[in-house]
Amino acid sequence: MKLKISFIIAGGLSTLFLAQVMSSCSSAKHQPQTSASTSTAKEEGPWKGKKASVVLTYDDALNVHLDHAAPALDSLGLKGTFYLSGYSGNIDTRQEAWRAVVRKGHELGNHTLYHPCAGGTPGREFVRWDYDLRNYTLTRLVNEVRMTNTLLKAFDNKTQRTFAYPCSDTKLGDTAYIDPLRKDFTGARAVRSYMPTLNDVDLYYIPSYMINGQTAEEMIALVEQAIAGNKLLVFLFHGVGGEHGLNVSLEAHSKLLKYLKQKESDLWIAPMTEVATYIKDKKSS
Repeated sequence: MKLKISFIIAGGLSTLFLAQVMSSCSSAKHQPQTSASTSTAKEEGPWKGKKASVVLTYDDALNVHLDHAAPALDSLGLKGTFYLSGYSGNIDTRQEAWRAVVRKGHELGNHTLYHPCAGGTPGREFVRWDYDLRNYTLTRLVNEVRMTNTLLKAFDNKTQRTFAYPCSDTKLGDTAYIDPLRKDFTGARAVRSYMPTLNDVDLYYIPSYMINGQTAEEMIALVEQAIAGNKLLVFLFHGVGGEHGLNVSLEAHSKLLKYLKQKESDLWIAPMTEVATYIKDKKSS
């Protein structure tokens, strides 16, 4: 009698244990992904785990970059790249302000010493003869660009930086003048309304969208396009609330930055030198 009762009890417990195991397996199938799985999914984006990368660049060392652009970036914890030309007066008169920009984590990029552009075409009437790219020798241009690197190093003590072509002129005659300067820079930004994927980026001809009067909605649409296509999007600003004929309003600039901050889960927003170094490392791995 005792043996029979024990058998019944043991059989009942076995049945209960089996039912619990089957229930646990069934529940596991319907459990959400673990944090490890979620983490792995997040790392699938090509841009440091993000869907797209955005670089904010500002040309010509303007006062509005110090008074408007940099404070707006800092208020949201965003980092940008400021391309300085050595002849700009405020590099001398506002030295401490530019050093503060560096301390906040922004990049100072090279935009040449005298901003030479090729004249002689409609819209280039502003080009002075002595700073007309057509009148330069390659030696003079290379020396002036390297002199600007020395100047910028006095502000940030850095040896890695990027270059921006003045007026997006990339050639001196038939020569790509960046060729003898490739070891001096991690990348060079041009002006071309195009978004490349990581594998398609030419580091010494990085395209950018020059902003002049676009609305916040138009700029945000570009960001959405970059996210959808896993692209690199580079914005090129001159005036931010004035001081330059090529200008974006303070309101539109502010709305764009706030949108970028809201989309940080999808976007890697960084200075150009960080993005260029990342691309170079990815392509060489």
